[in-house]
Amino acid sequence: MKTNDQWWKKSVVYQIYPRSFNDSNGDGIGDIQGIIEKLDYLKLLGVDVIWLSPIYDSPNDDNGYDIRDYQTIMDEFGTTADFDQMLEEIHKRDMKLVMDLVVNHTSDEHEWFVQSKKSKDNPYRDYYIWREGNKGKEPNNWGSFFSGSAWDYDETTNEYYLHLFSKKQPDLNWENPKLREEVYDMMKYWLDKGIDGFRMDVINMISKQPGLPDGVLGEGQLHGDGSPFFMNGPRIHEFLQEMNQEVLSKYPIMTVGEMPGTTPDDAILYTNPDRNEVNMIFTFEHMDLDSAPGGKWNLKPLNLVELKENQTKWQTALHNKGWNSLYWNNHDQPRIVSRFGNDKEYRVKSAKMLAACLHFMQGTPYIYQGEEIGMTNVAFTSLEDYRDIETINMYHERKLLGFTHEEIMTSIYAKGRDNARTPVQWDDSQHGGFTSGTPWIKTNPRYKEINVKSALEDPQSIFYFYQKLISLRKEMDIIVEGDFQLLAKNHPTLFAYERKWKNESLLVLCNFSANELVLEEELTSRIPEYKVLLSNYEAGNTAVLRPYEAVVLKK
Repeated sequence: MKTNDQWWKKSVVYQIYPRSFNDSNGDGIGDIQGIIEKLDYLKLLGVDVIWLSPIYDSPNDDNGYDIRDYQTIMDEFGTTADFDQMLEEIHKRDMKLVMDLVVNHTSDEHEWFVQSKKSKDNPYRDYYIWREGNKGKEPNNWGSFFSGSAWDYDETTNEYYLHLFSKKQPDLNWENPKLREEVYDMMKYWLDKGIDGFRMDVINMISKQPGLPDGVLGEGQLHGDGSPFFMNGPRIHEFLQEMNQEVLSKYPIMTVGEMPGTTPDDAILYTNPDRNEVNMIFTFEHMDLDSAPGGKWNLKPLNLVELKENQTKWQTALHNKGWNSLYWNNHDQPRIVSRFGNDKEYRVKSAKMLAACLHFMQGTPYIYQGEEIGMTNVAFTSLEDYRDIETINMYHERKLLGFTHEEIMTSIYAKGRDNARTPVQWDDSQHGGFTSGTPWIKTNPRYKEINVKSALEDPQSIFYFYQKLISLRKEMDIIVEGDFQLLAKNHPTLFAYERKWKNESLLVLCNFSANELVLEEELTSRIPEYKVLLSNYEAGNTAVLRPYEAVVLKK
């Protein structure tokens, strides 16, 4: 693949979670016409690509990631005509559209599954993973990501089906060539409409290890960890290469695979252009650094040295071999300014610092809706105000395990997915201008101070800082091409790195704390050779970083 085909290397992606983006008709749910209304705003920001979370027909058990019909638009979002209009309007503005591809599982209301469970000899039976029970219990001990067993019993045929997520999300059987052919036909339907690529949901889980062995049962856990047997499984590269050959290679598109449980070595295999699989992957390691043993709900403070080690590992391993995706936020992650920054007195400064830290690395950056105005986590007092199935199931499971309401809510406030799913705050009117009706999930009460309208009116806002970062990436090849070297490796609050390419050099200095930080001589001795390219403060003494200060220097 020639470099000029790799348009996604210079691109910046903006993720829209349509349910929470902008509601055009007052029913409290964001929709396609609402997206069309805001395309000029995204063009002003400068993004090149919109990644749209699922808008397909769905019973909405997992907010659209449970698909009932891959080729029909969900009624709440609009019609196929609305979609076609949106795609045309995106392309008119020289932007591109990437769609979510969810093919590890479907909804249990998908016609394939409705047929599959009718009988053991139904032609669709092998589109899913069915097994007999084991001594009157589930076929194995795997747990679901959404709590409980990963198996559900079906009385009609006296067998269990596998669901790694909700029981309304049965896993597809990729061992079946007919199923794969159906998936490829569906992908061609969307690509022939003119979309510009796919973000592939948990795509590294489509190959399961034959025999589906039991997972390790951790202390205090009700179910085993089956991930070694379904993440990066034995046929995953074969399946992705077949998908590339049959579909992806025929279109000038961008592909990103969501792949939990991958290492840099895995990523090189997935993203090396010579292997013809995907352009880049989403890794999760950096998103697990503030989790204690036992999973994301067990909290621990971020150790910056670990974050630096992790980012450096990915930056250096993939350089000239594969390609990184860069992100702090998405629809599954809490708001980064509340997580690694300071969402109170230093909200604006820390949001800008985190943005600079990420956007000067090598890879394709992803911005999640509201990130560009510094939206924060939310703390609803009642569980009834939460909508996320993962959060609600976890609450009830932890109650059974003896956790208190307060302990569980503390975890939800820090890590719950609904932190990212409250409506985008467009202005300071009721519900943040998201809807004239009642929103499907409550608006974050901080919309009065944090909203797009006030951000656009303030030349020093987080929005314009993101706009500048995006334009610099387009102007400066060093950001796209340069190598990466970590500096001050063991410093507990300074994230400093250098990018080099040809005869150019960038020095990025980020203070991850609310305290002033005096730089060591190793760094200050080099500073006079550089000029300030970007900072989140007015000019100052570069040898002393102010709270959450980011300075980018160029020579």
